[in-house]
Amino acid sequence: MLLGFKTELKLNKAQRTALMKHCGVARHAWNWGLNLTKQILDHNARHPDSKIKFPTAIDLHKWLVALVKSENEWYYECSKSTPQQALMALRESWKRCFNKTAGVPKFKKKGKRDFFTLEGSLKIKGSNKIQVPVIGVLKTYERLPQVLTKSCTISRQADRWFISFRFEVEAAVSANSDVVGVDLGVKTLATLSTGVVVDGAKSYKKYEAKLSRMQWLNRHKVVGSANWKKAQLKIARLHRKIANIRKDTLHKLTTLVAKNHGTVVIEDLNVSGMLANHKLAKTIADMGFYEFRRQLTYKCELYSSKLVVVDRWFPSSKTCSNCGTKKETLTLKQRVFECDHCGFVIDRDLNAAINLSLYASDS
Repeated sequence: MLLGFKTELKLNKAQRTALMKHCGVARHAWNWGLNLTKQILDHNARHPDSKIKFPTAIDLHKWLVALVKSENEWYYECSKSTPQQALMALRESWKRCFNKTAGVPKFKKKGKRDFFTLEGSLKIKGSNKIQVPVIGVLKTYERLPQVLTKSCTISRQADRWFISFRFEVEAAVSANSDVVGVDLGVKTLATLSTGVVVDGAKSYKKYEAKLSRMQWLNRHKVVGSANWKKAQLKIARLHRKIANIRKDTLHKLTTLVAKNHGTVVIEDLNVSGMLANHKLAKTIADMGFYEFRRQLTYKCELYSSKLVVVDRWFPSSKTCSNCGTKKETLTLKQRVFECDHCGFVIDRDLNAAINLSLYASDS
């Protein structure tokens, strides 16, 4: 299976400038291609009798070389694969839009989600050096896996730069055969059927007041000024810190669950629908339910565990894990489950986790 590796780069001033140039080329190619494809779609909508064929990524790149690259010499200062990969990503974005799995692609703005992809002769030299096209040798803070890779993505978060690439790994052989149910919640991140309770990081809640204060102080600064840039950098650093704390908690939890159990059972949560509840949306987003499932999916494959996703309508919370009797109503405020049939009393989340594990055992 393919496994991703991402690490921070140790850069000098010249290298940072080169990376920003590559980001600019990728952003310009994306915006140019998006503008052109939107014009083609508008033309086809207005003139159904004389439609223009929607261009492929190769067509877009040919037009870019002929029309844009020749008039903008700064394109030649960067790797030729940078605009190619940006146009390929644009074509994939349109494909998802046409398949109605994503929205219409948006124009990119300088300084927001800066990244670019390089393809070609990439070589890992030593333990912490990687050679990439045009830019040269880049140093990293941690050891790199000694593998072969054909492409990499370099991205910026606040004032730090990261490089990521994928490589082939063999799935580990697991001897575990036990079943564990995992119930996600807003009070605690996860409750396992074994009785283990994992609290969420709640990093946004912890730093919400500080973030609000920093944004409030930045409200009257002139956009583009030196003080505005300093304030924006501080805000971006805090956002990065909040996200990293959340990711760290989720990585530790998903690794613990996938590595130490043969079968993992979770619910198919409607996260987008849950976020529509304005009273719980902030807490749900702070827990990171979608990221939990994404990480658990590939880690179960990595550690040869089986992931079972139960239908979202399965009444895991309303069903008694002792006798199997289903309650008619169970409000969110009721944190303790009391069975009216057998008198069994248990924590609500633990009861749901046990029912999930029993679902996989019975099936």
